Amino acid sequence: MSFRTLIQDMRDEIGSFRLRSSRSHRASAVHEGPDPLGEFDALKQSCWANLPPELLRDVLVRIEDSEASWPPRKDVVACAGVCRSWREIMKEIVKLPEISGKLTFPISLKQPGPREFPLQCFIRRNRNTHTYHLYLGLTQALTDDGKFLLAARKARRPTCTDYLISLNKDDMSKGSCTYVGKLRSNFLGTKFTVYDAHPPYAGAVLSKSRSMRMVGSNQVSPRVPAGNYPVVHIAYELNVLGSRGPRRMQCVMDSIPASSIEPGGTAPVQTDFPLGSLNIDSMHPLLFFRSKSARFDPSASTTTPLAVQKDSKKLILKNKSPRWHEQLQCWCLNFRGRVTVASVKNFQLVAAPEEGGTVNQEQDGKVILQFGKVGKDLFTMDYRYPISAFQAFAICLSSFDTKIACE
Repeated sequence: MSFRTLIQDMRDEIGSFRLRSSRSHRASAVHEGPDPLGEFDALKQSCWANLPPELLRDVLVRIEDSEASWPPRKDVVACAGVCRSWREIMKEIVKLPEISGKLTFPISLKQPGPREFPLQCFIRRNRNTHTYHLYLGLTQALTDDGKFLLAARKARRPTCTDYLISLNKDDMSKGSCTYVGKLRSNFLGTKFTVYDAHPPYAGAVLSKSRSMRMVGSNQVSPRVPAGNYPVVHIAYELNVLGSRGPRRMQCVMDSIPASSIEPGGTAPVQTDFPLGSLNIDSMHPLLFFRSKSARFDPSASTTTPLAVQKDSKKLILKNKSPRWHEQLQCWCLNFRGRVTVASVKNFQLVAAPEEGGTVNQEQDGKVILQFGKVGKDLFTMDYRYPISAFQAFAICLSSFDTKIACE
């Protein structure tokens, strides 16, 4: 049997295993979720049960290398969901997005983007339901359905507006096990705060809120992520004189040090969702399996040891200043063909120079996040290191909010 045939047989077996597990999950969803022992029995009956570890690793490496894009990359996710030993191998094989430039597991959405190039995504807006869906672009042309990444729902409050962000486009409530964070605006829509539901780095400070005071009561399940960790502060400059021009914005990245964009610099990396913060059974097979006896420990570190010290300088992003085009009679930025419709919402964010200093030559003018309109309810979103897809999506959501005082 050739190695190619071996890999194909393995993929067929994984597909069969995924289908059996999915059926088992749906059948037992009203009870305790899929039975792990049943899944392991299915694996033991497979021809892969006694495969030598060295050969198994070689096969999994080849699958990871060959399935570089979605939808075929679902096979990589399926391999990680077979059992603990396969999961550990896949966690070693699959590199971080900043190195590989690939989004594989849900936790990838909380990790910094690629260093060498931007990941091209797009956002679809539904005006009727006040929802926003983020997709990873699969082709250069925006004609594909894309790979779904995140969803957000706008919720108006008496004194502010919240955008609740979830891994599940069918359940975007804060009580959902797939809730990952939110964007909150002030009354005028000029200042925003992005909250992460999970610690963005070791030693992150939890924001006190009503949702946190409810933890421990009977109103919130212990498995529901109720954390509010501020990771980004966004401010739009007031346009008191009503002068013409694009919005001016500034983003303070609370969880990312300014040194991250320097040569050799690093940004905090979330390595996993906290135990108990997600209902893993309901996400099967997208997330790794967990032990049912595991309890949520908010103090447990799920990030790399890097922490942003209080006295360290935070990364600040500001919108790149456009130029006025006399012939077109409009403000222009070079979006390299990724934006086709003029809009006050369009922006590009670059690193702001430190007070009394300058941005290093390599980073000067490098766009870290760009957002722009290409259709009535279709927008592109391209981001790169050191921000994550979650942070980029939340920042872009702030541009949708009405800002009477800024225009």
